[in-house]
Amino acid sequence: MPPRAPRPPLLDRPARRRLAADAALLLVIAAFALPLVWLLLASVDPEAGLRVRLPPSLTTENFSAVLTDEITFTPMLNSLVLCGSATALTVACSALAAYPLSRFRSRFNRPYLLTVLFSTCLPITAVMVPVYGLFVQVNLVDTVHGTALFMAATQLPFAIWLMKNFMDDVPKALEEAAWTDGAGWLQTLGRVVLPLMAPGVGVVTIYCFTLMWGNFFVPFLLLLTPEQLPASVTVFTFFGDYGQVAYGQLAAFSILYSTPVVLLYTLVARRLGGGFTLGGAVKG
Repeated sequence: MPPRAPRPPLLDRPARRRLAADAALLLVIAAFALPLVWLLLASVDPEAGLRVRLPPSLTTENFSAVLTDEITFTPMLNSLVLCGSATALTVACSALAAYPLSRFRSRFNRPYLLTVLFSTCLPITAVMVPVYGLFVQVNLVDTVHGTALFMAATQLPFAIWLMKNFMDDVPKALEEAAWTDGAGWLQTLGRVVLPLMAPGVGVVTIYCFTLMWGNFFVPFLLLLTPEQLPASVTVFTFFGDYGQVAYGQLAAFSILYSTPVVLLYTLVARRLGGGFTLGGAVKG
């Protein structure tokens, strides 16, 4: 009787690798999804805790408790004013700084860009003591415009780096055509370059606004008046004495707090994947 041929393995090596990669991705997805699931369930749970569980009964009391001027509306408005103005300043300054770096070649461009990129690695805690002393000297402590100015400055280096990379993809021939028609460099930047790189501007806007929206340390140190504090600082309202935390109200407030960022991403998401719509403007 001839010997039996060996049975082939159930999965070959490439299939096992794909299965292992899929399992690792599922673990990563679960790690990100678990806090979100807790957030949704705890916001409607009258007895919410740290455990992820289905609530015994659904309630809207957590949202009703936080939907007040003192807890939500005034801090959210403060956050919108603070982060919105800082984001607008960052995008405008980064566009003005990236334009000469993208269009004019110099031996100082690369060292300057490397310096800009290195400055993004500096921890904010390393500069807050001298910044606070400077703000005291120039009377900018406890002012919204001073805090917005510093927050914009902290995001500006990486915003310049991003904006310059997007600006490099805009053909210079379009600017030369605008110059032929009598447009200046500022008009060319505002009417030709920036509209063509709208996806890049959207990326920079979302990036800056998201990081500023979640910034706790800077407004906590530079803003002293309770009526001027943003929502990222007033989240301490839900942390009581002796380690007591109102988890249900905290979850409801977190959902409301994340809404502006989600709305901003939704508004510009259509433009993010659109690329540069040159539409045959450059022919050769």
